[in-house]
Amino acid sequence: MTFRLAADRIPVTGLTPAVPDPRWHPKAFEGEVVPFGATVFREGHDLVGALLVLTAPSGRVLRERMATAGPGTDRWVAEALLDETGRWHWHVTGFDDEIGTWRHDAAVKIDAGVDVELMYELGARLLERAAADDGRPAGVRRTLTALARRLRDPALAPAERRSLVDDPVFAEFELRPLSRLAGDSPERELLVERRRAGVGSWYEFFPRSEGAKRRADGSWKSGTFRSAVRRLDAIAAMGFDVVYLPPIHPIGVTNRKGRNNTLDPGPHDPGSPWAIGGPLADGTSGGHDTIHPDLGTLADFRRFVREASARGIEVALDLALQASPDHPWVTEHPEWFTVLPDGTIRYAENPPKKYQDIYPVNFDDDPEGLFAEVLRIVRHWIAQGVRIFRVDNPHTKPLAFWERLIAAVNAEDPDVVFLAEAFTRPAMLQALAMAGFQQSYTYFTWRNTKEELEEFLLGLARDTADFLRPNLFVNTPDILTEYLQFGGPAAFTVRATIAATAAPTWGVYSGFELFESVARPGAEEAIDNEKYEYKPRDFALAEQEGRSLALYLGILNRIRAEHPALGQLRNLHVHRSDDDAVLVFSKRLAAEYTGTGADDTLIVVANVDPHSVRETTVHLDLEALALPRGETFEVEDLVTGQRWTWAADAYVRLDAFTRPAHILHVRPNGTDAPEANHHD
Repeated sequence: MTFRLAADRIPVTGLTPAVPDPRWHPKAFEGEVVPFGATVFREGHDLVGALLVLTAPSGRVLRERMATAGPGTDRWVAEALLDETGRWHWHVTGFDDEIGTWRHDAAVKIDAGVDVELMYELGARLLERAAADDGRPAGVRRTLTALARRLRDPALAPAERRSLVDDPVFAEFELRPLSRLAGDSPERELLVERRRAGVGSWYEFFPRSEGAKRRADGSWKSGTFRSAVRRLDAIAAMGFDVVYLPPIHPIGVTNRKGRNNTLDPGPHDPGSPWAIGGPLADGTSGGHDTIHPDLGTLADFRRFVREASARGIEVALDLALQASPDHPWVTEHPEWFTVLPDGTIRYAENPPKKYQDIYPVNFDDDPEGLFAEVLRIVRHWIAQGVRIFRVDNPHTKPLAFWERLIAAVNAEDPDVVFLAEAFTRPAMLQALAMAGFQQSYTYFTWRNTKEELEEFLLGLARDTADFLRPNLFVNTPDILTEYLQFGGPAAFTVRATIAATAAPTWGVYSGFELFESVARPGAEEAIDNEKYEYKPRDFALAEQEGRSLALYLGILNRIRAEHPALGQLRNLHVHRSDDDAVLVFSKRLAAEYTGTGADDTLIVVANVDPHSVRETTVHLDLEALALPRGETFEVEDLVTGQRWTWAADAYVRLDAFTRPAHILHVRPNGTDAPEANHHD
């Protein structure tokens, strides 16, 4: 009987990046520094090595010698900056490291005076064998031959001869090792998507509120795409590069919601934009492929997209697969809905919430027809210049539907990005990411204590980073947490600081910068909610009166733009503090990836208790910061410009009412800073 062996002589196992389910592949974004890992070992005591081999979509091949992750672990790691979009292929080659084994043994034995000549002869033979390899450059081969002769030369002074074991020429074997035994891992695939799929600053607002005016009779003149263009300059000034618009389609009249989600709307209540489908200007009914007549025309929308693009902003559009009772689908495709025994169509519920103005879609009776319609709608908006879709409640639709839809869209246009608004159980949230969603909302809004944040942020950076990209929205029209309701301006400042620095993508819903914090009684959302009414805001007046966080949001986004370490997800490291309310984390990007020739290292220190002054000592892991132990270094507060000299242990004072957080840049050695290791 013939057996097919699964193991090589040099086994290579435990490859990362990887996803929990092998049906899907890991992913990254353009410009991301990705850690690769493998377990490589062999029998006996001879050394092994590992080589990472990457093939870019263009066919370019990159080779990186992997380093040991720690003695006795058999784990090997390497980093690579992935700078091309498309499907990368990679594998790890494990090999017996003959040169490494000889250098280790030679150093031990020669220094001990054991088998000295034998060790030199063994080394010379290895070098001669390497020099006979015509795959090595001719100059290197000559150098190796010369070194072999010198190893055999007993006339050399003992110290000089011993130094040959550490000759710089041995660097030749980093990427072209000398070995007789090798084992290759299976070939793996990694999808690299465009940078906006992983890095961005989002700002959400309702176009109908921008420029809206109330008439004397109580009716409203809606804002339009033309008036909403005027808001783009302020959004760009704050540094946001994605504008997300809630649904812009006609809104149903049947069961329309009134102010604060009431069931008795007034004659001038505009209804919820998520109740999609309603009357157009000509009296017919429009759906997902049309624009609310109050907002303007399709040409007006295209102009809005162009105006945003001229300011460096992309437009993200809401994709909500549901319908009001007045949607054309209800009459044209009743099979797309669930009919109850009494003949009515089931409306949407998320107990205790009820959405009487919305019918959820049933994917069971005509999946092909429904798929074709949604694909048509997405293609329609792509044709208008949209490349980003924020998907409403994807966890209430079949996973297979999203996998098929995103694959079909990205096959035609790989630049299209889908964000999953999936506030749901971890299994579904993560499966949506594995199945194709480029980004995902997370549980960030409900993680507020130091302990919660440490666990949560480390999970994002380590446990799920191979397939899930978080978008850390600080608030939404549906979410106004108790932390923001009762934390005052400090809570808004702290949440924005953490979101903007902990992950490459974060988001703000309009009104956050005005510290809007009053909730509807019994609900975790703002009172007088913009989902159900027009809400024009006087941002300029708030700034004049000092009631705005807009300037600080702009500073955060400027810091993000200037510091490439914040454009990475996987490089977050948590440090200790003696106070259970002071969160400390860092992000570092090595000089070889920054484009500046210097490391980029930031330390974020935040007082997550918005009601107190905290004084404590922080304890930094200097190895994670690539700083020498026992030495001091300079840090600069990127918000205030203040500088201090720090060490591994540093005192901080964070006043929730004046300065609840620091974003500190570790400055290169030699810069001037005051001689102090504390500040207030």
